[in-house]
Amino acid sequence: MNTPPRLSVRGVGHAFALHTVLENVDLDVATGEVVALVGPSGCGKTTLLHLCAGLTTLRTGRIDNDFARPACMFQQPRLLPWKSALDNISLGLKAAGMPRAERDRRARSLGLQLGLAHDDLDKFPHQLSGGMQSRVALARALAIDPDLLLLDEPFSALDIGLKTELYALLLRHLEARSLGVLMITHDLMEAVRLSDTVLVMAPTPGRIVRRMHIAHPAAQRDDAFVYSTTARLLQDAAVRESFGLAAVEATCSRDAGTAVGAEIIALDDPARTPRRSHRC
Repeated sequence: MNTPPRLSVRGVGHAFALHTVLENVDLDVATGEVVALVGPSGCGKTTLLHLCAGLTTLRTGRIDNDFARPACMFQQPRLLPWKSALDNISLGLKAAGMPRAERDRRARSLGLQLGLAHDDLDKFPHQLSGGMQSRVALARALAIDPDLLLLDEPFSALDIGLKTELYALLLRHLEARSLGVLMITHDLMEAVRLSDTVLVMAPTPGRIVRRMHIAHPAAQRDDAFVYSTTARLLQDAAVRESFGLAAVEATCSRDAGTAVGAEIIALDDPARTPRRSHRC
């Protein structure tokens, strides 16, 4: 019986010269699971993603990646300016040796699914809006039928309407295919909306201080659920400290942070033994 693939990170640390950016980071991503790394700028999120993608050399700890077809989507679309949108989407398929007619058919079908029109696919990147460039970048990542998707704040530059559209498109794709997703973001609400597990990172050095498991299916999370769950996370002292927010007094108001199907696990005690945060 084949074991489902998994990305496993254990005791990972990293430094640039004398500056330590990551320390003793542990996480897992399984097939069918979306894990979000959320934290302020400078906490090492992107460095950790690059280590998982093999784009940066690992110095300390261990990363085991059983996934065979990882794909990355970055904060900037990073499209090749001399190629059409269609050719950008099919770039990975071309590298895999797929014949031109087949890769064009697959790229066009995927582009249309993600909201691009036929004439958009014939345009060059500079002729597309920022939202359309993001759709092309997402289609390029999905075109190779990845089993692991690595997302580096791909929606951060988009307005709320475009974000909502791309969230829905991504979730529909994830429902149709079983793959692992590791995404990084500085937006707590985005993490709560899309992920099964939210890992909150604190800076200097970058480390995971809170872990929230969300059992409620992502496709069924309405705005009220996202707002209440985010509010509950923001009541946590370690989360507030990681974002540089002032401390708040503990409250037992069920209207200000209770969300069904979410459980926060604390990971910041000296022995690194997980414990449940207190409930009212």
